[in-house]
Amino acid sequence: MSAPLRPRPAVAAMAPYAPPTAGRAGKLRLDFNESTRPVPAAVAAALRAALASELLAIYPEYGTARAAVARHLGQPEERILLTNGTDEAIGLLVDTYVEPGDEVLLLCPSYAMYRFYAERAGAAVRAVDYRAEDLSFPLPELLAALSPRTRLVVVANPNNPTGTALDAAGLARLLAALPAAAPEAALLVDEAYFEFCGVTALPLLPHRQLFVCRTFSKAWGLAGLRLGCLAADPGNATWVRKAQSPYSVNALAAAAVTALLADPGPVEASVREAKAARARLFDGLDRRGFRPWPSAGNFVLFRAGEEARALCEALRQRGILVRDRSHDIPGTVRVTAGTVGQAERFLAALDGISEEGGRWTP
Repeated sequence: MSAPLRPRPAVAAMAPYAPPTAGRAGKLRLDFNESTRPVPAAVAAALRAALASELLAIYPEYGTARAAVARHLGQPEERILLTNGTDEAIGLLVDTYVEPGDEVLLLCPSYAMYRFYAERAGAAVRAVDYRAEDLSFPLPELLAALSPRTRLVVVANPNNPTGTALDAAGLARLLAALPAAAPEAALLVDEAYFEFCGVTALPLLPHRQLFVCRTFSKAWGLAGLRLGCLAADPGNATWVRKAQSPYSVNALAAAAVTALLADPGPVEASVREAKAARARLFDGLDRRGFRPWPSAGNFVLFRAGEEARALCEALRQRGILVRDRSHDIPGTVRVTAGTVGQAERFLAALDGISEEGGRWTP
């Protein structure tokens, strides 16, 4: 076999990102923070109608879907871009504003795709750690790390996997610091878990350095259709749109989000249930001797000690998927908050493993 072509140095230096997404069918999916409920009937009907029409044979049109998303966010349409998940939104900001060697400022641990896109572009990644003792948001440390070299700052609010959230005052303080400390830096606030937290940076728009992204993959249950959105100052939105493929969002995703936002009631009920499940998980883990951290997302991170990986495998054998996060914080596991019944099933499985001789040193 001949040698492969030599890639760019930035790509050669990247660590591969390969999430464990295989073999999940038929199991209780508490590993990727997806919705664990079926899509609302109106969305399923909209998708069936789209499949029965000529929609698949023509390039997508986004006017109706973009208007629905703009209304949902309470923003003018000229501030809104539809994106292929929030992953595309992250990549677009890097493509638009970050040159090789520019500084990208991230928090650690956080969503892996921030580093992925920054490293792919050849950026110099600088990470600020969440505080080890309680995983609280390191706002003073982040402010101190800003510099004129900084071209992009990414804050997940709430953060995955820690569940940490920055309050509205903290967001305003961060944004206020940018013009003097990092005048050419874009600030992306990723609100993938907004529905479970309620804190948003959207009221701070339009600001020349602020971008806010949301996803319809979590609370809204459309992970398989890959739909997100990016909100920005209209001038910034024009530049980012210039870097975007004209048809990156598929027609089925556009049809689905239009139907979904027309009747948000089922999703709002699902979010209330997830919050109740989150509370049940936190209390149940705490009473069983694990150390759960408070979370503003639809998940709970907890310390399982040296047996974290073995615990995940034992749960898999019982048909329950959770995520080992030991690569981020040694000895930790993350569990999604779906329904209260699913939380009870997870806790009962923990008890069953313990009765069979499982041991942990949280």
